[in-house]
Amino acid sequence: MRRYPAYDPPEYVAWSPDLELLAEYRARLDEDPKRAKEIAALEPEAHLDLYRGLVRARLSDIALSRWVKGGVITKAWLGTGEEATTVGAVHALDRRGGEGDIVGPMIRNNSANHEMGVPVRDLLRAYLATADSPTRGRDLHVGDLARGVCPPISMVAALATVMNGFALAFRIRDEPRVALTWIGDGATKHGEAHEAFAFAASLRLPIVFVIQNNQVALGTRLDQHHVPSDFRDWGGAYGIPLLSVDGNNVLDVYAATRLAAAHARAGHGPVLIEAKTFRMGGHATHDVREARATFDSELFEHWGRRDPIGLYEEHLATGGLDLGGRGYEDRETANRAVLDAVERDVEAEVDAAADEALASRDADMPDPASVTDAVYAEVAR
Repeated sequence: MRRYPAYDPPEYVAWSPDLELLAEYRARLDEDPKRAKEIAALEPEAHLDLYRGLVRARLSDIALSRWVKGGVITKAWLGTGEEATTVGAVHALDRRGGEGDIVGPMIRNNSANHEMGVPVRDLLRAYLATADSPTRGRDLHVGDLARGVCPPISMVAALATVMNGFALAFRIRDEPRVALTWIGDGATKHGEAHEAFAFAASLRLPIVFVIQNNQVALGTRLDQHHVPSDFRDWGGAYGIPLLSVDGNNVLDVYAATRLAAAHARAGHGPVLIEAKTFRMGGHATHDVREARATFDSELFEHWGRRDPIGLYEEHLATGGLDLGGRGYEDRETANRAVLDAVERDVEAEVDAAADEALASRDADMPDPASVTDAVYAEVAR
């Protein structure tokens, strides 16, 4: 994938394939026979869809970063470095809009929206608070229930209890549907997370909780707020199966989520997934320098070499898959041509979405008289 020195983390700008890490990436795919079976069943187009989703997530973030640097918006919350934890999980679900599974993203999982069918232009419009944005200019926490996305809640972990409500409805209605939500490592310290785990376990709800362990809670390192070093034992505390995944390996995330969703869909109750990943920037674009001072530079270098897009791209290009390229001397060259074409298509999609969103800012801002629309309050009597 093309690198953007003005917007990408420096470790990504300097990224090049590491054969040892690529071997580890592939070895991970064979460690669990059940996960390996799910991955083996993927058709080439499904692999390209996963790649397309990763690139769309990264380029959408870069579009927001470009707006920040250009003064269009003041800051943005990005998922750079964590794309695989979102895209892999969403692609493992039944994505049939209001009739399929439902996801509840955190703001850093914004790419869950476009992978569930929400147009990128609508996500960008939300940042501009236009009248034609999904929230009609009121909030940048975006979702669309008709497309199977419950909007995020600012109070992280609170959404887990809401998603339990969807899962309970699925069970009561005897619908073969699953709810999935992400909870940050820091948000696991909120009471709502524990209430959600215990409630879901007690009622055997069809829900998957992804603990997105990106090593930092706002500006507090994992080792400052959590003992031990991971969440491997948390499933046993609630009687819930727990699967650990490499959160930068989109295929590992995909396969584990497929298994977790099948478990929940069959009536066996909830599943926890711990996805180990890393936030390659600040809490938002305004505190990147502070975030980089929080960790040793070696940690950024460690995770920078594990760029989830770069590693997956190399896996697809050199792993022997036939991605459908024709007229080239060898398969690797053909595969790279296919991947380049996918990237160009997504780049055009995101550029057009940004143009449409900016046009909405110029022509379709909310009427001030609508400020009380869809606002509810309980009046004490």
